[in-house]
Amino acid sequence: MIFYGKVQGVGFRYRSTMLANELGLTGWVKNLADGTVEMQVQGSTRVIDKLVEGLSDNQFIKIDRIDDQKIGINNSERKFEMAN
Repeated sequence: MIFYGKVQGVGFRYRSTMLANELGLTGWVKNLADGTVEMQVQGSTRVIDKLVEGLSDNQFIKIDRIDDQKIGINNSERKFEMAN
């Protein structure tokens, strides 16, 4: 997923990591040079939707748009983390 809006400098990656791990999701999140945030996340659609809802329910984060694409499963992932 690529998140557009006020998503850098507002705790987006930290909050994503905390929520995703609480929800049992795996993957990673990182800032991109153009001001967007990229996230690769694995889990059920219902739980991923909860993650996005949790990110949207924040006074500092403002998600204007999300571009998403389904990709194959990475069975080696064990947790969700911030990527460089």
